[in-house]
Amino acid sequence: MTPNPFLGVLYHWTGGLAAASFYIPYRAVKRWSWETYWLVGGIFSWILAPWAFASLLLPDPWGAIHATPARSLTWAYAFGAMWGFGGLTFGLTMRYLGIALGMAVALGLCNAFGTLMPPIVAGQIGEIVRTASGQVILLGVLVCMVGIAISGLAGMSKEHELSSAEKKAVIPEFNFAKGMTVAVFSGVMSACFAYGLAAGKPIAEIARAQLLAAGRSDLWQNLPVLIVVLAGGFTTNFVWCVILNLKNRSGHQYLNLRRSVLMEVSATEAVAGWNANELVDSASDATAASHGAAAPATRFEEPAPLAINYVYSALAGVTWYLQFFFYSMGETQMGAYGFSSWTLHMASIIIFSTLWGIALREWKGTGRRTHLLIALGLAALVGSTLVVGYGNFIKLGAPAS
Repeated sequence: MTPNPFLGVLYHWTGGLAAASFYIPYRAVKRWSWETYWLVGGIFSWILAPWAFASLLLPDPWGAIHATPARSLTWAYAFGAMWGFGGLTFGLTMRYLGIALGMAVALGLCNAFGTLMPPIVAGQIGEIVRTASGQVILLGVLVCMVGIAISGLAGMSKEHELSSAEKKAVIPEFNFAKGMTVAVFSGVMSACFAYGLAAGKPIAEIARAQLLAAGRSDLWQNLPVLIVVLAGGFTTNFVWCVILNLKNRSGHQYLNLRRSVLMEVSATEAVAGWNANELVDSASDATAASHGAAAPATRFEEPAPLAINYVYSALAGVTWYLQFFFYSMGETQMGAYGFSSWTLHMASIIIFSTLWGIALREWKGTGRRTHLLIALGLAALVGSTLVVGYGNFIKLGAPAS
């Protein structure tokens, strides 16, 4: 298959849309705590969907994994587990900063570390800097970082323009200092996903050989890599969610083993990842400090709508997985400098998360300066994806047009 960088950009845009949208189905989840719906959705994100898609599209995904050297599998899994810590705190960035600003800061750091570290470690960076195509790609990465910075400025501008009451109405727990601290940790740890994908390259090479031998497109070669990396992420998230289930006595929610439920979580709170039990019990200091403040309790006698909750959690989980399904397709189209896929992915997520922030009226009440910064940030991010795509186009030796 001949790579097509601009088709790759479209795949990454589609993945970015999925990544920015996966929280939305959680808004329909009722009377489940955060850890319950997060784990249910995660089982679909990190276990079921990766195996289902790989089994449908590859001759033998398990064979590819089994034939991979143990060292590659171990590192791919370990980086996935480390990425899990970033994912766990990622929701908190949106909770304290809002979708637009929270994603911009966390993903900005994730972009810098995830894009540049793999080629530096692989000893590729010298070659990249010396070639015209590499220079264009690095320019695209820089433009992406500028776009992220502008998006951050838009968030800071919003903070100065809105009153405290207005901030709380849109983002009930808005806290700039706390949000920035969490965002830095989340961004750095989330970059480990890119390292996991790089470590899993031997799996992709075996899968590619399988596909070509079967006369199929090698577009799906990276799907078994996702199985291993996401298994690491599942481990981290599973342990944390079970700890919260035990701590908050919320394990009964999976099967409605208790009729009485504290405090229904609203649509806005679900998007932010609020935990009803934690909001009610301010004495739960460690969890409350990381997940929420106290709030009045409301007791509901009716049980949670299990069927609806499982359906929407599954929808959220599969939507989340689709970001990397399309990422894996996009990377195969970028040619020799596949590392640039990470910056395309990050830019695409921020573009669509910003648009979601606008749709959810996070920017309501802000002035012309903030709106201008939002527009400039979006323009820079979209432009960065085109610049990166063009750099990879040059690398293929195609004539510039």
